[in-house]
Amino acid sequence: MMTTGNMQNPEFETGVIKPIEVYKEAWEMIKDQYWIVFAVTLVGMLIGGAVPIVLIGPMMCGIYLVLFQKHEGRPVDFNQLFKGFDYFVPSLILAIIIMVPTVVLIFAIYAPMIAFAIAGPRMDESELMLFIAGTLAVEFVVAVGMVCLHTLLLFSFPLIVDKKLSAVEAIKLSARAVWGNLGGVTSLFVVGFGVCIVGYLMLCIGIYLVLPLIIAATLVAYRKVFPGTGAPNFTPHNYVS
Repeated sequence: MMTTGNMQNPEFETGVIKPIEVYKEAWEMIKDQYWIVFAVTLVGMLIGGAVPIVLIGPMMCGIYLVLFQKHEGRPVDFNQLFKGFDYFVPSLILAIIIMVPTVVLIFAIYAPMIAFAIAGPRMDESELMLFIAGTLAVEFVVAVGMVCLHTLLLFSFPLIVDKKLSAVEAIKLSARAVWGNLGGVTSLFVVGFGVCIVGYLMLCIGIYLVLPLIIAATLVAYRKVFPGTGAPNFTPHNYVS
């Protein structure tokens, strides 16, 4: 028997994410305007990647603004992508929080390589094996920690757009909602990973083709966890972060 958030937590629903249904609904949502959604996603990612920490947050908010429009049955408006800058401050703070673990992971990967390049020739076989084992262990712990953090932040960008929350408020509420729907979110990631594999098998460029579907599925899952009666208010807001 499904328990809803109205009985346990008034902020969100639980037990409502069924991954296959979410992806089917996401495809039905975007398929009639897929190429416009694809263009929005691609342009947003390209602009966000130009200055990752500074621009990726507003671009993610813009992509979700467009998808919220589509989910509510409105025609896709490409210009909504740039309305993501209305959420610049909270999205910037969130992007910084997301990117820091990535930087740590990169450091965890390359620092041992540099150390090995310097000290490797002077190591005997036992020291070398111990060094490799320690390096792999550190990288594994950091990678698992980063995945867990990113999972808990899954709904943060949609929450900033939909609920007009600050970065800290969005992080806290996203973490609680993901934890309350951990089984469904985990299954959603598994299905998403399968979709990514299919994309990579399509001469690798297919990953760009499936990316709009993956983000749309996140939006659909979000709306199931945080039911709404209409599209977000697409007007600038002031935030206290």
